[in-house]
Amino acid sequence: MIDELHVRNLALIREATLQPSPGLTVLSGETGAGKTALLSACKLLMGARADSAMVRDGADQAQVEGRLFLADAPHADPAELVVSRRVGVDGRSRASLNGAMASVSELAHTVGPHIELCGQHEHQALLKPAEHGPLLDAWAGLAPTVSAYQQAFQAVVDAQHHLDVLQEQANASSVQLEEARFTLKTIEGVNPLPGEYEELLDFLSKAEHAETLARNSHGAAEALSGDGGALDSLNSAIALLDEAARADESLAPYATSLREVCFVAEDVARDMSGYYDDIEFDSGRLAQAQERVSAFQGLMRSFGPTMDEVFARWEQASQLVALVDDADQTLAQATKALEQAESQLADAASHYHQERHKAAPLFSEAVNEVLARLEMGGAQLECTVEELPRERWTKAGASAVSFAFRPGKSMQARPLARIASGGEISRVMLAIKVVLGAKDGTDTLIFDEVDAGVGGSTATALAAVLAELAQSHQVIAITHLAQVAVTADTHYVVEKTNPDEPETHLRPLTGAEREREVARMLSGDATEASLAHAREMLEGAR
Repeated sequence: MIDELHVRNLALIREATLQPSPGLTVLSGETGAGKTALLSACKLLMGARADSAMVRDGADQAQVEGRLFLADAPHADPAELVVSRRVGVDGRSRASLNGAMASVSELAHTVGPHIELCGQHEHQALLKPAEHGPLLDAWAGLAPTVSAYQQAFQAVVDAQHHLDVLQEQANASSVQLEEARFTLKTIEGVNPLPGEYEELLDFLSKAEHAETLARNSHGAAEALSGDGGALDSLNSAIALLDEAARADESLAPYATSLREVCFVAEDVARDMSGYYDDIEFDSGRLAQAQERVSAFQGLMRSFGPTMDEVFARWEQASQLVALVDDADQTLAQATKALEQAESQLADAASHYHQERHKAAPLFSEAVNEVLARLEMGGAQLECTVEELPRERWTKAGASAVSFAFRPGKSMQARPLARIASGGEISRVMLAIKVVLGAKDGTDTLIFDEVDAGVGGSTATALAAVLAELAQSHQVIAITHLAQVAVTADTHYVVEKTNPDEPETHLRPLTGAEREREVARMLSGDATEASLAHAREMLEGAR
């Protein structure tokens, strides 16, 4: 939902602020006043392509800023989103989201889904057959069915990919196979174990320096606990301090400290004696370890440079050789898995098609009821569902949903883009949005002259439908109809001033100003009769 829109130096607008209501907001004004510039501002926030021609004459850049609250935010409260877009006279565009630099595609992904422009000249989703299926699914509440089908479809894609990989491996060239067999034979000849190389290096480090380790560990033990060693000296010092402490108690802590040192020294002496006793020099074992380390290093030179890579090459070679040796069985299992996935997809597709087929006429009926309220002269929307052959199935479905427009009961239904006028398309979109309610996932709908060519009782009906739509969406409507304007929660007028240097102004209307604008929309001027009529309409709308 758009909370606030601020525009500077865009087209004829020097500066303007729009604060639409959560319900229905209308923009009125004379033709050519610059109402469509506000649509351009919204398009920029939605990630539309920028054009230097948008920049107001004499300005170095145009700027559009908007604050939105997203209803489908992941948290309990709607997420606030602050968007900014600048367009320079050189055509360069800069965008930001919540103060951080952003790309145009990020705007399209973040802001675009929450705002929909429903104008006569907009490239609407309604004209894209690919969007018709999702509209029907949303109305019919088919989300679980759609999810089940898409999961089944993805399972087939994954199973097919797995089979393709196996077939590619099974068809490996004789050179690849021979290389894999050589790799397998070479590594299995050594048969390394995980972590063995590191253990061998640790053993060799000790074995190759056994004499030094034995001499030094034994010497350290003797220096500590041998006759006349450190422990004898420490014990003598402790005895002397104990005797002295009888005369001066301040010496007692020193004796205690030396006892602690003594304990540490005894532990080290004992450990060094044990270390010395455990040293065994076995020339045969040393030679065997050296030979094995050499074999490991040979594997790393050929398949490394690390043992992890040697193990990886071993695994790859084993898989390739096993696959070729057991190709028939492996391929048969993968083929069976693909067939099972295809069977499950067929069931999901059949159910999906049936659900769509049942929903289509009910959807058409609901839309046509709204079209009848809009007094469109018997015009109808036809929603058809065509089951597709297997080769045309996509993740979007196994059937094609299409909307066709019948201008009159005696006329043939044809695709909307080929037969419907801009005003008709806008009103069909309006009817569909009313029927969808909050299910379409769009927060804000902006209608540009949906009332083109409409008057009399049809205008009153159109106003009622827009007001109904505003119960589930934020609706912003550019209108020339007083019947629509009086139903709005918020009313802005767009005016162009200063003929020598045209400038568009936007201001909210309340009270007497709104009465005068409604009167102008009724009769072209604010006469006593039109003002009285305007007040009557506004009072009736309340």
